[in-house]
Amino acid sequence: MKRKNLRILTILVGICLGLLFFGYQKVQNFAGSALEIKQDTIFTLPAGTGRVGLETLLLQDHIVADTTLFPWLLRIEPDLANFKAGTYRFTPGMTIREMLKLLASGKEAQFSIRFIEGSRLSDWMETLKQADYVKHELAGKSHAEIAELIGLKDTEHPEGWLYPDTYSYTAGTPDLALLKRAHKEMEKAVAQVWEGRDSSLPYKTPNDLVTMASIIEKETAINDERTKVASVFINRLRIGMRLQTDPTVIYGMGDKYAGNITRKDLETPTPYNTYVIAGMPPTPIAMPGLASLQAAAHPAKTPYLYFVADGKGGHTFTTNLASHNQAVRVYRQALKDKNGQ
Repeated sequence: MKRKNLRILTILVGICLGLLFFGYQKVQNFAGSALEIKQDTIFTLPAGTGRVGLETLLLQDHIVADTTLFPWLLRIEPDLANFKAGTYRFTPGMTIREMLKLLASGKEAQFSIRFIEGSRLSDWMETLKQADYVKHELAGKSHAEIAELIGLKDTEHPEGWLYPDTYSYTAGTPDLALLKRAHKEMEKAVAQVWEGRDSSLPYKTPNDLVTMASIIEKETAINDERTKVASVFINRLRIGMRLQTDPTVIYGMGDKYAGNITRKDLETPTPYNTYVIAGMPPTPIAMPGLASLQAAAHPAKTPYLYFVADGKGGHTFTTNLASHNQAVRVYRQALKDKNGQ
């Protein structure tokens, strides 16, 4: 009888072990199965979400098809149960175990935002407004308020003092935090360029250099031309000649600018109309990149006082008004030829 009972017990133990092994393998297969997604998916796990809440969200967002074995997986591998709130990026082919490890790691999804050279603060604010997962804190703020918030010390005008670049961020990053980063980068770049500038240049402050760089940025996108453009404006400043640069007029017009500048616009005084005012405008007119900062700090040594578009993407540089007027006529003819007139 004892031998029979022992045999039965052995069989029962074997069955139980077999069932446990089968169950364990089933849970492991579940953990190794791929998510249901077919493309990168952004998933937000709110603070305080537990296992049941996570299961509900995963089913609701069609990330997994069945969560029946979820509790068993978390019992077998308790480290996977340490979810951290945040916004994550799930990728096709990712397994359920990999997903849970990601949620436990706290490595949130990275987003990026690009601010281009020559753009203005108004452009930046629109870019921030359209950016995914950015927390908006600056809506309705004036330029002076933004300047104070980002830590500008010597001016209430943020224009020119934000470094154009691509910035990475996680969901919920405030727009103010991104602008603070951009301002610190610009401060660092300007400090380095200012330190190494040609000391003979007629700049009194770093803001003067940034202002010149912003004009250069708006006048040309051709790297080889930047120092020549800078030389024209420096030459003009040195002899007391007005800068007469259209981008400053456009900036001074603000919302009145509709795509064209008229003679009346050139004659209408604004603090930025360099056809009317002497010297440089009071502030930068755009966000210059490093190349324009360097050009403003190290202009070419030239006799040029004028330049005009050549109709081929570049500019023609001249030393006197007669040559400039001829270059203007050539440019206008090139435009007529291009338009078939």
